[in-house]
Amino acid sequence: MKRRDSTYNGIPRWVAAIAAVGALFVLLPLAAMLGRVNWPQFIPLVTSEASLTALGLSLRTAAASTVLCVLFGVPLALVLARGDFPGKRLLRSFVLLPLVLPPVVGGIALLYAFGRQGLLGQSLEIAGIQIAFTTSAVVLAQTFVALPFLVVSLEGALRSAGSQYEAVAATLGARPTTVLRRVTLPLVLPGLASGAVLSFARSLGEFGATLTFAGSLQGVTRTLPLEIYLQRETDADAAVALSLLLVVVAVVVVGLSYRGPAPAGSGGRSARTATPGRVPA
Repeated sequence: MKRRDSTYNGIPRWVAAIAAVGALFVLLPLAAMLGRVNWPQFIPLVTSEASLTALGLSLRTAAASTVLCVLFGVPLALVLARGDFPGKRLLRSFVLLPLVLPPVVGGIALLYAFGRQGLLGQSLEIAGIQIAFTTSAVVLAQTFVALPFLVVSLEGALRSAGSQYEAVAATLGARPTTVLRRVTLPLVLPGLASGAVLSFARSLGEFGATLTFAGSLQGVTRTLPLEIYLQRETDADAAVALSLLLVVVAVVVVGLSYRGPAPAGSGGRSARTATPGRVPA
């Protein structure tokens, strides 16, 4: 007798119809942009010196900001998911604030914090360190807007994984740092990877905070979104071609962040990997 799949996957027709409209809402503008691409000149437009310089700067700064997101985001997600202290909800609200804050407001906040006359900028200026309107400002602006994506992804993974494996490891004599390194991080590694990829994608497309805090200096702070904005005023064909290039890169990056569900009954790879046996202290 053939075994039936117990997983329910029925979707009402009206739900599928609304989903189709939603998908069309996203795809229609992209299709319209494809129709405006000057295909005979596409390669020369996206390989011009200004375009390649902006793309290279975007990739470098997005990679640097992703590293900072991991450095700051992992501890934040751990504290929010595992910690229990007064003001936890308030801390989460502030950490996730850039998700809903207009990027230009974030740029102004960064300018008043790290600018020449800013809260920390004056001390940095005395030490001979200038951040505003430099490549470092681009990295900070991208980190500011992208950090919540990693925190949200990793905190969700930590809550879904639970803490039973960590508790078992602790009872076996493992110290907190050992538990973090040998159990917690391997358990939530897919969530961490997804969050890092999403942070990279968000950094790659950052515009408002970068323009406000870093300006638009070619080869220094003019990232690909800024180059697209400037080209829109002078060369519409170049703006459309670069927009398509950014869309393709973003689709590839976001596609890499999606991890399909584990097969039913398999328990998931990460769960098997993190199951503690003997954990050294």
